Amino acid sequence: MLSLLDAMESGFVPGKCVLVASNVADAPGLTSASARNVRTAVVDHHGSSSREEHDEKLLALFREAGVEIVCLAGYMRLLSPVLLKAFPHRVLNIHPALLPSFPGLHVQRKALEHGVRFSGCTVHLVDEEVDHGPIVLQAVVPILPNDDEDTLCARILTFEHIVYPRALKLLCEEKIEVRNGRVKLLIPLREYTELLNDLVYRVEK
Repeated sequence: MLSLLDAMESGFVPGKCVLVASNVADAPGLTSASARNVRTAVVDHHGSSSREEHDEKLLALFREAGVEIVCLAGYMRLLSPVLLKAFPHRVLNIHPALLPSFPGLHVQRKALEHGVRFSGCTVHLVDEEVDHGPIVLQAVVPILPNDDEDTLCARILTFEHIVYPRALKLLCEEKIEVRNGRVKLLIPLREYTELLNDLVYRVEK
């Protein structure tokens, strides 16, 4: 969340954060957003009888605040069609693995247990399934021989802070088009290759 705010405040992302909302009252992101004079709100899901009712409350809040794009950051609930239909292809999420591999939780642990050589992170457009939906950008991070879950998480987190603002920038600039369930980036090939080069961790010899 802070990386997205930094990117907007610096002008890298041509947008403004109008609201930071959480279903958890003591979420640290609320305090951080308030410190930057960003409006915050809490919508406790325990006060709703269904996922749809909770999302209706969120949607009313989003509309009142003028939200046009929704970015998930540590939001541990599935979104219902109530929100997804209101923001078609306008809800972003980041996941600390190279989807479609390893959705869900404890993904670095799973990657180490499976012995894969590369991990990373994925920014995708959200649909009704867990960690699913058209992929916007991915960053590739190698798994080193001495890695454990903590070291791998830390290396991937560095790239999460890089890839998420870049994906949001593309969406804000309307350079993302969804065709047959896949994202097409509406940017020149040279810009695309430069972008990909920025999203690969290089192991020093």
